[in-house]
Amino acid sequence: MKDRNAKPLTEHELDRLEVLLDSFGDEAMTLEMVDGFFAALICGPELVLPHEWLPAVLGTNASPANEKNAEKTLQLLIRHWNTIADDLEVTLHEDAVYLPVLSLDEEDRVVANEWAEGFMAGMDMRRESWTDLFDDEERAEWLLPVLTLYHEDDPDPELRTDPEAFEDRDEIIQEMIAGLTHIYRYFDARRKENALRDAPEPMRRTSEKVGRNEPCPCGSGRKYKHCCGANAST
Repeated sequence: MKDRNAKPLTEHELDRLEVLLDSFGDEAMTLEMVDGFFAALICGPELVLPHEWLPAVLGTNASPANEKNAEKTLQLLIRHWNTIADDLEVTLHEDAVYLPVLSLDEEDRVVANEWAEGFMAGMDMRRESWTDLFDDEERAEWLLPVLTLYHEDDPDPELRTDPEAFEDRDEIIQEMIAGLTHIYRYFDARRKENALRDAPEPMRRTSEKVGRNEPCPCGSGRKYKHCCGANAST
C-alpha cells in the first residue's frame, strides 16, 4: 500500500495549509509563495534542507496557535515539497510539466505575482549557484516570465515591469510553467553531482581488530574469545 503521507495534498488539505500558514503571522509565506519557493529550491543545483527553508517559510518570529498546528504544518509542507519534486522528476523522462498552485485575486484572475516572489526567494537562498543560468544568454530567457511577474508592482518605478507586457498574462504564466521544466532539466546533472558530494561518508573502523586468541583489550588477562569476545558474532 502506498504511504498516505506520500500523496499530493487534496484541495481541502491545501486550504488547511493556507489557514495554518496564516496563523504564523505576517512574516509567513502564503501558500502560493510557498509553491514558488519550493519550486526554485527543487529546481536549483544545491540541496536546501528543511531546517534551513522552514524559517523562511514561517518567518523568524513565527507564533503558531499551538504546537499541534506547527507539527501539522510541517507535515503538509513536506508532502507538498515531495509532490513538486516528484512531478518535476517526471519531466526528465516525459513530456510533462508541473502545474503550480496559483490563487485568484478579488476579480477571480490568476496573477501569479506571489508565486514569482516565492521563486525569487528560493533562488536567493543559493544565489551564486544560479549564476551560470543568469549568464547564459540563450537559456536565461527561461527566467524572464518569473522576473516579469516579480517586478510588476516593484516599489522602485525604474524596475517596475512595463504594463504593456501584461496584455496577455495567461501567456506569461504558461511560459513560466514551461520555463520551470527547462530550468529543472538544466540543473539536473549538477544536482546529482552535488548529491554525491554531500552524501555522508561511510563509517570506518578506527581501532585494530582483536584476534580471538589474543589477550582481551579490557585488561582481564583472559583471551578475547573467553572474555569480551565471547558473545561477539563470528
